[in-house]
Amino acid sequence: MAAMIGRAVPVLALLAALLVPTAWSESAVPRYAYPGTKADLIVVQKSERRLSLYREGQLLKSYHASLGRAPVGPKRREGDGRTPEGSYIIDGRLAHTPYHLGLHISYPDARDRAQAAAFGVSPGSAILIHGIGNVRGGVTEAEARSDWTEGCIAVTNAEIEEIWAAVDDGTPIDIRP
Repeated sequence: MAAMIGRAVPVLALLAALLVPTAWSESAVPRYAYPGTKADLIVVQKSERRLSLYREGQLLKSYHASLGRAPVGPKRREGDGRTPEGSYIIDGRLAHTPYHLGLHISYPDARDRAQAAAFGVSPGSAILIHGIGNVRGGVTEAEARSDWTEGCIAVTNAEIEEIWAAVDDGTPIDIRP
C-alpha cells in the first residue's frame, strides 16, 4: 500500500498543478521567440513602450521599445517627434542604415496623407523599427531606452536582429496608444 501511495504522489501533484487556476500574463511567456518561427503580427503598445511579436494569436516575444521624443498622441506632421498610431504593414527593409537595421513601416497611408493635407503640412515618412546603431554610441542602456527617435520605434541592435529574422515583409503592425 505504501508503494502504491508513493507512486501516486507525483501523479496527484501533477493533477493539482494542472487544476489550480493561475493568472496568465505576458510575463509568464518565455522571453525569447522560438528560433525559426515567423511572426504574423507586430503590436506596439506606446503607453507601455512595448513591441510584441505574435504568431497565430500567441505571444512569441516582447521587447522594450523607445519611441519618438514626443510619444503621446498620433503622428500628425513631419518633425513632430511622434510615433504614428494605427494599422500598417512592414513594407521594406534597410540593411544599411546608421541605426544598424531597419524595418520600414507603411506610414503614411492615405488617411494620414489626407489628414496632413487638410492642415497643409507634410505627414512625414521613413518610419522604421530599428536598432540604436552607432548613433547612440557612448550612452548608457538606460539612455538608449528613453524616447529619442524622430517618430520611429527603436530597440537594441541585438533585438532588431531577432525581429528582422522573425518578421517578413507584408507583416501587419498595429501601433496602439
